Amino acid sequence: MTTRVLLNLVHPIFEKSWANQVMLEAIKDLDYVRVNDLYEEYPDYFVDIKREQKLLLEHSLIIFQHPFYWYSSPSLLKEWQDLVLAEGFAYGEGGYQLAGRYWMNAITAGAAKDSYTPHGFNNFSTTELLRPFEQTADFCGMNFVEPFVMYEAETLSHSAVEKEAQRYRDYVDSLVQSFDLLKDADNTEEG
Repeated sequence: MTTRVLLNLVHPIFEKSWANQVMLEAIKDLDYVRVNDLYEEYPDYFVDIKREQKLLLEHSLIIFQHPFYWYSSPSLLKEWQDLVLAEGFAYGEGGYQLAGRYWMNAITAGAAKDSYTPHGFNNFSTTELLRPFEQTADFCGMNFVEPFVMYEAETLSHSAVEKEAQRYRDYVDSLVQSFDLLKDADNTEEG
């Protein structure tokens, strides 16, 4: 089966993040998911632009799984965006090659959900804080999908983390079904 989901895992200390490990375990065995661990591939930050662009073109749903560092992402994801989403590929003349694909962030946040409100500790909702990712997707002609967020990732019990990981798996599976990505893969293989 053709993989239709590219999971770009972006965590600089993945071995210390039990929540992200359980999330990855929950979906990596799905036939249509391909895992691309950016810190494993590029520990020196020298991103292979052509490789990454090729991977994007081979998939319909692109997931960026990462911790919510400083209301954003680990630095390698920013470097990846700056290099891979280049003019002539992701936008501009000869660009928009990602148009119609889906972009989703899957994040772990240390704080509670109610801290991400106008009157909460973080002053803004998670949705508001993720606007730069949404705008990037839109600028590239991609469809921004509601993100998956695991709140209190560092303090949840093991059983709660496992329940959240199952919710992640169910969400990804529901997106694949609702976007009819498996049917699209079947048609691509035939034609």
